[in-house]
Amino acid sequence: MFLNIIHKIREKIVRQEYEFTIPHFFEEMFNDNLIFADVEMAIANGQIRRKFTRDPRGTRYEIVGPAIDGREIAVICRIKSTGKLLLITTYAL
Repeated sequence: MFLNIIHKIREKIVRQEYEFTIPHFFEEMFNDNLIFADVEMAIANGQIRRKFTRDPRGTRYEIVGPAIDGREIAVICRIKSTGKLLLITTYAL
């Protein structure tokens, strides 16, 4: 169902075409003892679990996948009108 969009998101990570909500993204990442490599791994190996369409700023996606240490984490992101991926927040499940 979300196969096309997850590939697009993964491509943006590989090409480093992303931005962060600062400082929120990093605060949440550190609160759960995550590093950016955990976020990259979750996106590379995870799946879109939910799609949020009611935000006037655009559709957001929740990607759930494994961190490096095996924990399951979630990443909330959206593709901006500029084409860049906005990493909004991340958290351990």
